Amino acid sequence: MLRPLPLLRSISLLATLAGFAGAQAEQRTFTLDPAQSKIEFSLGATMHTVHGSFHLKRGSIQFDDATGAASGELVVDAVSGESGNNGRDKDMHQKVLESAKYSEIVFTPQHIKGAVTADGKSQVDVDGQFTLHGHSRPMTLTIQLQLQGGAGSADTTFPVIYKEWGVKNPSTFLLHVSDRAEISVHAVGKLQGAKP
Repeated sequence: MLRPLPLLRSISLLATLAGFAGAQAEQRTFTLDPAQSKIEFSLGATMHTVHGSFHLKRGSIQFDDATGAASGELVVDAVSGESGNNGRDKDMHQKVLESAKYSEIVFTPQHIKGAVTADGKSQVDVDGQFTLHGHSRPMTLTIQLQLQGGAGSADTTFPVIYKEWGVKNPSTFLLHVSDRAEISVHAVGKLQGAKP
């Protein structure tokens, strides 16, 4: 026959383990496929709009459905930036992004607001730190998710205002450009982990 105290300890231990298992079941990971993901930018300039792209190096977001806590990173290859004009791209890398020195652009998620549906559409706000040109600032991304069976896409758009990141405005005497670039992300990946 079990004594009352050991029995209470056993019940308490089982309850703790059950709670831990439940918390673990809330953890999920969205892993991005760099080969299928696209990062594009547009920049208003005199008489026309400049369009270009960057390559995603790697990316994954781990998040807890119960608490909203998030971690991971989305890493963009700054050196890969191109707009289809060699002279303009040379200036972008040497004078604006200084990509030889600051070779990565990184978003580090910290918290997710909203529910991620494994099948269908959902929208979440992801708070985190955005690092560009050696400067880190808080940023919230509103992300549209389209998932089916755990696989699918995540889309977001956001502006990058040059002066907020210590980046030189690429305007010249003959060419005036906007004070910001509009960034569009289409990320393809897989969601793994238990459904909430």
